[in-house]
Amino acid sequence: MIYLVRLLVRVIGIDPGTKSMDVCLLEDGRVKEEMVFNSVDVASRPELLVRAVERLSPYDLIVGPSGYGVEVTYIDEIPDDVFEKWYYTYVLLTSREEIEEGVSRGDVGSYVYYAMVKAVKEFKKRRLPVVFIPGIINLPTVPEFRKLNRVDLGTADKLAVTALAILTQSLRWKIPYHETSLILAELGFGYNAVVGVREGVILDAFGGTTIGGPGFLTMGCADLEVVQLIKSWAKRDVFTGGASYMSGCATPEELVECYHLRVECFNALNSMIEGVLKAIHALTYSVGIPKEVAYSGRLTKNQVIRERLVRDCRASEVLRGINVTAVGSLPGTSEVKETAQGYALIGDGLAGGVFRDLIQHMRIKDARGSAIDYIHHPRFRREDLVRFK
Repeated sequence: MIYLVRLLVRVIGIDPGTKSMDVCLLEDGRVKEEMVFNSVDVASRPELLVRAVERLSPYDLIVGPSGYGVEVTYIDEIPDDVFEKWYYTYVLLTSREEIEEGVSRGDVGSYVYYAMVKAVKEFKKRRLPVVFIPGIINLPTVPEFRKLNRVDLGTADKLAVTALAILTQSLRWKIPYHETSLILAELGFGYNAVVGVREGVILDAFGGTTIGGPGFLTMGCADLEVVQLIKSWAKRDVFTGGASYMSGCATPEELVECYHLRVECFNALNSMIEGVLKAIHALTYSVGIPKEVAYSGRLTKNQVIRERLVRDCRASEVLRGINVTAVGSLPGTSEVKETAQGYALIGDGLAGGVFRDLIQHMRIKDARGSAIDYIHHPRFRREDLVRFK
């Protein structure tokens, strides 16, 4: 008698969040281990993350911090001598000098980028099986005309959480992936994003720096007249100007507490939530009226923000009667964010695990290029960029 043994697929997803870096080990579609690190701690001590990953061995694949996203790229495909510059240029869309300057000024976003670079350089040295995944702009399911002069349609973590949202809707509704449809609102500590899905694929999105309203840290989409008036910009400027800066509040909880006490807090919170709601409504043009509006992210764990988002969606004439729900989690999850689960989910599919059909349906392996491929402006100097592949 012949017995067929199905090998378990073990993958790690690493989500480089603005507030925390989450590590999620997925085995056969179920979360087996979870670890959460403060992003600033990892920036100063990258060995925390590296040792944690090594302790989880054995594993088939590690989905590394992927920033703005590239086509599916394995770490050993990038030569050692250009790896750091490649990562800064195509994954983070910046330079080492800019990030080091931001770190010297104490910018939270710069610390996160610094931590990402330190960690992946250690992964490279140790020859770990790391893969970098796309952002939404890299997907072939998003028409090219929606990408013109856009960079951030949703970073790799937003793609990851959208994959989780498609999976959980499929399970909740007991429908195949090609029948899922949703608009996802991801409200993170730093950035917000809204993603439109129809027939189980992403068709359109607003990323954290293209959405028409501030995130908690970032100012969101900038009026070109503001850009002209300020004139000189640095990468660290992407990480500020949001609801926190407008209100003077260090945390979302503080912003909610002072909402009725100070006009700055009132305006900042309303601007942030309305920006998300406008983006949700705008995406109904691209994807139609969805089965659900789903939400995820650190800010939606705050009861006031979550209830405000749900209430205003349900009160909308366009969305009236639409289910508004949390994205949900993979089996076994108790701690890590939805984005980390999504990273691991995509890794499982790339490694041929239980979610391979979902990753194939979303056409993640067919993603191409980088986030800067669609810039058309006379002042953009493509020739200055490092080449790879």
